[in-house]
Amino acid sequence: MERDREESVDLAQISLRPLQLSDVDDLMVWTTDEKVPKFCTWEPYSSKDQGIDFIQNKACEFLWSRAICLNDSAIGFISMTSSSVTDKSRGKSVELGYVLGSKYWSKGIMTYVVKQVKKVAFREFPHLERLEALVDAENVGSQRVLEKAGFHREGVLRKYLFFKGKSRDMVIFSVLSTDLNHQD
Repeated sequence: MERDREESVDLAQISLRPLQLSDVDDLMVWTTDEKVPKFCTWEPYSSKDQGIDFIQNKACEFLWSRAICLNDSAIGFISMTSSSVTDKSRGKSVELGYVLGSKYWSKGIMTYVVKQVKKVAFREFPHLERLEALVDAENVGSQRVLEKAGFHREGVLRKYLFFKGKSRDMVIFSVLSTDLNHQD
């Protein structure tokens, strides 16, 4: 395992594409890994049927989503969610969410992907003013990803979400469409 962490990844081999049913075996690698959903609302998958259901029924519910691929193997997932359906006042904001197989943590992959998706968000949704992300206060790695990708830490939302048996503090990050003019 330690050797995997030391191996570098050529970021030119990272791509984003729609999740496909043929990705189910790759998806099962990271959805069954207990480390991956530690800070997510979902529990590790226990059956291939859960993976198939996610690909066929849940992935399409996001405003925008893509498989994060290394040499066309799905090693993670990134999405944007809009709450404007239930809250019309939030129509110019979307929330970013992502997950990556633990074997690929600390290799710069997620920062690279978030930087790409940040640009895509404002290009594909020209009405968008704000891209935000909520991160568990204990998830330091994800906070670092967002900071490196040019997001601004806005503050801590105390006891904001309840999942996995406890109330959790969340750190909110954002990037505005106007911020892109001042970033790479």
